[in-house]
Amino acid sequence: MSTAPACLSHSRGTITPALRAAVDRLDHRSRHQAAYHFGWITAGGAPTSADAGKAVRPALALLSAEAVGAPPEVALPGAVAVELVHNFSLVHDDLMDGDEERRHRRTVWKLWGASSAILTGDAMLALAQEVLLDSGLPTAAPAARLLAQTTRHLIRGQVQDLSFEQRPHVAIEDCVDMAAGKTGALLSASAAIGAVLAGAPEATVDALALYGDQVGLAFQLVDDVLGIWGDPAVTGKSVHSDLRARKKSLPVSYALNQGGKLSVELSAWLSAAGEPGEEELRRAAELIADAGGRDWAMAEAARRMALAEDALRGVELDAGACEELLALGRFVVDREV
Repeated sequence: MSTAPACLSHSRGTITPALRAAVDRLDHRSRHQAAYHFGWITAGGAPTSADAGKAVRPALALLSAEAVGAPPEVALPGAVAVELVHNFSLVHDDLMDGDEERRHRRTVWKLWGASSAILTGDAMLALAQEVLLDSGLPTAAPAARLLAQTTRHLIRGQVQDLSFEQRPHVAIEDCVDMAAGKTGALLSASAAIGAVLAGAPEATVDALALYGDQVGLAFQLVDDVLGIWGDPAVTGKSVHSDLRARKKSLPVSYALNQGGKLSVELSAWLSAAGEPGEEELRRAAELIADAGGRDWAMAEAARRMALAEDALRGVELDAGACEELLALGRFVVDREV
């Protein structure tokens, strides 16, 4: 059994040639901006090898085919497709969030403008479906349907996330549902699409999808904890980064829903205007922790990860691939907090 980092490195090496070939289909301008976003070229077009991300979703896609006894090559169109959808969402997210850098490089919208970022993201989304449908596999249509449904849920989660900014109160169930769409949906599809392309039984596909969904929720819970209490040296973000934006993340929503003086003070702070100072940020983080937000989020992440592992153990899968899926899920979720 390989380690999770080795699995991710192998996945990146496996899909990159196919991903580059897919991006080459785009018009010149979209191709240039997508290649820049993936870290293949500089803004001026010179070849480079910038950080292109971990390739978690393609790794899940390839492993899901192996888990049902198929060669990983069967899942290659699905692996490319989920990576294209993931990066479509990143290009658009950077614009919506006003983020000027991603992986220590200027974002597409910052270099070429909002309209170009929208069009480049749209081009990658359309290309993902084209890659699947051009695969020649008899299972291409079900895989394309899965990806289309997934994209709809991903967008639903993003819509909910934006709407939460205008709402004084967000129920924890609503916040979890948002995370299931925004983060869980694509991880769920990634963990199932290889099995779909391999023609696996529905029960097996469903188990793999549930595994990915629960890993996605566990990841988001931990990510939200890191967004408040994470070490900048580990996360690459400033301390209290999510609080600085007064974001109603999962630990915040839990704290707000507990009632009492802590929740009232936190709610008043979240609705205040202006750039928060460092003392305010420390107090807000303290309120969330004292109301149980941090402990709940970590406990819930552990519970979701256990559900993910139970899903895999409930169906017959290749033992080696199953262990790699379990290790990959733990690697994604178990970060320094």
